[in-house]
Amino acid sequence: MCGRYATTRSAGDLSALFESHDETDGRLGPDHNVAPTDPVPLVRVTPEGHRALSVGRWGLVPAWSRSPAAAARMINARAETVATSRAYAGAFARRRCLVPADGWYEWVRSPDGRKQPYYMTPLDGSVLAFAGIWSVWEGPGGPLLTCSVLTTAALGELAEVHDRMPLLLPEDRWGPWLASTDEPAGLLVPPPPDWLAGLEIRPVGPAVGDVRNDGPELTVRVPVARVTAAEEMTLF
Repeated sequence: MCGRYATTRSAGDLSALFESHDETDGRLGPDHNVAPTDPVPLVRVTPEGHRALSVGRWGLVPAWSRSPAAAARMINARAETVATSRAYAGAFARRRCLVPADGWYEWVRSPDGRKQPYYMTPLDGSVLAFAGIWSVWEGPGGPLLTCSVLTTAALGELAEVHDRMPLLLPEDRWGPWLASTDEPAGLLVPPPPDWLAGLEIRPVGPAVGDVRNDGPELTVRVPVARVTAAEEMTLF
């Protein structure tokens, strides 16, 4: 799964990178430790048909929900079932978005029982785009824009850290993901191995485990012997 990530670029930078109109109204700031239900940037095609950079809450709330209480459990949608799930199918068919990120975190249990966090990020410092879906929930406080990140089976070295990863979209897939299509299931292809090879798997310090912590120090490499997911399984 993807349960924690970093997104630190400014609204101006993201608007330029994704060729989108900035609708964030100054509500977007850097966050090195995004957690469920936090406000996050997303790029979507609005009902008026233009590409917009918006701020949404991480954790999808379907329009038919009675309350947003379950949003923290809906931060991820599985690519294998997103087209058929009652909670996600409508958004996947009609309201897909890009979720910009610098990188994401996963944890592996070390031989001494502690969990070692890793930060997955492009080696060249480029932006990541998670495949996402969005919805608007009409609540008593007004409309609430929410989103989920799609996940898929981890590939290559990423599978040594966790069995799932965000569905990552190379730049040439941004447009097709946002475009209307009668057969969106064809968009659920993971990125090619050579593209994934451009990601760094970086061990970082334990401070990221506390959602109250934020700052660039959370993504700084620390010395550690990497423990793979397969090795973790032998501990139980």
